[in-house]
Amino acid sequence: MMRWAALAMLAWAVPAWAVTCENIQYDGNRYTICTVDPAQEELRLFLYDDNDAPLGQFSAVDRTLADEGKALRFAMNAGMYHDDRAPVGHYVEDGEEIMRVISNPGPGNFGLLPNGILCLRAGRADVFETLDYVDQAPDCTHATQSGPMLVIDGDLHPRFLTDSTSRFIRNGVGTTKDGSKAIFAISNNAVTFHEFGSLFRDHLQLPNALFFDGNISRLYAPDVNRDDFGFALGPIIGVVETAD
Repeated sequence: MMRWAALAMLAWAVPAWAVTCENIQYDGNRYTICTVDPAQEELRLFLYDDNDAPLGQFSAVDRTLADEGKALRFAMNAGMYHDDRAPVGHYVEDGEEIMRVISNPGPGNFGLLPNGILCLRAGRADVFETLDYVDQAPDCTHATQSGPMLVIDGDLHPRFLTDSTSRFIRNGVGTTKDGSKAIFAISNNAVTFHEFGSLFRDHLQLPNALFFDGNISRLYAPDVNRDDFGFALGPIIGVVETAD
């Protein structure tokens, strides 16, 4: 009896994390998928350190969090940026707007409208198409703009081609209609926009999803032994936990 009681206490003491990562295959491509429950986990954006220098790496974010007695549980690059690591589009961190909304078309993937914004609020996460975001004006604690949208109200971006030859490692995020789940994905082989968008729409069945970046896409996910390293990043999104 005492043995079973001890086992029960041990099981109770192990935290039930609300972020999970797994490797999957879908439609001939390989992906890593991480699901976050924003009501249970602290999901935040990171850009600069206390001296206003770009953090740039997951390890730098982790060192900054150590001063708070916290650590990264999961992280991913979260939007396009200029050479100085400043975000190309709208960016809000801890309620402070660092960059305004960019709603006009432009060059590159970011300007391939419609683009969108990931908005983090108390207990929920939502991907908005940019003009919808402007109309609704949600009060986001954290927000990051990128583009193009991958899925808009259940439809793939109208510019995606089934026979495209443009293939890159790509990463992005989608959210459930009720905002209760944010699902992050990174491809583990080069994929087209159509293939990547189809992952979110058809396999993950998410109504809205946003492209973060391609080629430089990176992931920190101890669950699947991932700690990608490379050139310095701009915006980073991550789940924060109390350090052991």
